[in-house]
Amino acid sequence: MALTVPLALGALLATAGPAAAATPGAPGAGDPYFPLAGNGGYDVGHYGLTLGYDTASGHLDGRAVLTARATRSLSSFDLDLEGLTVTSVTVDRTRAAFRRDGQELVVTPRKALRAGQQFDVTVVYGGVPQPVTDPDGSPDGWIPTDDGAFVAGEPQGAMTWFPGDNHPADKASYDFTITVPAGTTAVANGVLLGRRTAHGRTTFRWRQTEPMASYLATATVGTFDVKQYRTADGVQVYSAVDPREAAEADPVVDQLPAVLKWESGIFGPYPFRAAGSIVDDAPDVGYALETQTRPLYDSAPSLSTFVHENAHQWFGDSVSLTSWQDIWLNEGFATYAEWLYSEQHGGRTAQQSFDALYARAATSSLWAFPPADPGSGENIFASPVYSRGAMTLQELRNAVGDKVFLRILRAWATEHRHGNATTAQFVRLAERLSGQDLGSLFRTWLYTAGKPATP
Repeated sequence: MALTVPLALGALLATAGPAAAATPGAPGAGDPYFPLAGNGGYDVGHYGLTLGYDTASGHLDGRAVLTARATRSLSSFDLDLEGLTVTSVTVDRTRAAFRRDGQELVVTPRKALRAGQQFDVTVVYGGVPQPVTDPDGSPDGWIPTDDGAFVAGEPQGAMTWFPGDNHPADKASYDFTITVPAGTTAVANGVLLGRRTAHGRTTFRWRQTEPMASYLATATVGTFDVKQYRTADGVQVYSAVDPREAAEADPVVDQLPAVLKWESGIFGPYPFRAAGSIVDDAPDVGYALETQTRPLYDSAPSLSTFVHENAHQWFGDSVSLTSWQDIWLNEGFATYAEWLYSEQHGGRTAQQSFDALYARAATSSLWAFPPADPGSGENIFASPVYSRGAMTLQELRNAVGDKVFLRILRAWATEHRHGNATTAQFVRLAERLSGQDLGSLFRTWLYTAGKPATP
């Protein structure tokens, strides 16, 4: 926003003074639930990740090239990297000093970075990656399997396999070059550019051009049956299914074109040039994840789960969080997509889904906390975020009517396409398009603890 009044004398003198002294970048992006997630002082525009993975030993060799821009003068900056051994770091091809501090890789370039300066940082690293354990007890990151690795990064696991600015507020494009034993497949995000086999190793090259949060990146490795084709809209589909899951998974995965066509009709055009599925056999994981362009499942998914994870391509992947506290914007919306799909495909209506949940006793865990205020990282995958988040959308639908409600969903996906957004912005959008004061509705369903008095 441009100033339209004269600068105060103090501000005028400040602008005439010397450039601000370079200072260290912050070790976190300021997220209240994950204070060390992400970093301060720069934005990443692109990641170039070159990986070699040995499925027998579990050893990963990595070279990460990050193209970034300093948002202020930096004497040093942090990257998120858990475990693994760093052997060298360069900034603009000049060796830089580095040290480890827990999950932080602290880089000190030979020359301070100026505000606005674009720079490349290259990190060479390796080791046997280990998953982290999230506050809710689930594994996260590079998770070994009997034939490779299940690679899922929500909310913090990306740092287990590449260095970066590991917070959804900083989205970037990606290139992946992944070399694995011949006969094994490495599946990442976006479009497959090519594959080449030599000397018993196969290299896969993937490109994700649309902006992506780091937790949505994957490099899943295993033995897969692969299907490739284009949808009628020209979206490139690449689906990889573990043969042990194929009999149950294929009837669901093969519905991808129909599911995306239905979701596009509700939410607006599909936001990416690639799509697909990764169905692994990973019994110790316990969840699926909406990895961008290619959701990742630990086993054959149900159709409702399939609809849910693909709805995230709009809600969570294209429109991304600025804070993990707002995760209901991902999970409540994807859960509501399940309800809408059921309603429009002969199942129970969204209102019936709402009513079944509302019938639960006031002591139910559904009412343990409000969806837009989970309280801590331990609760971000709990039922209030998903189910009560979806109930909030049904209450909004009842308040504004079907026509306006669908306009709101579509406008949300369109106006924030490939960006980041907040709950406050969603409330303002709903009020603008409906012409109603919806403050009481959202206060009750998003921010008030306990079971609301009336549905």
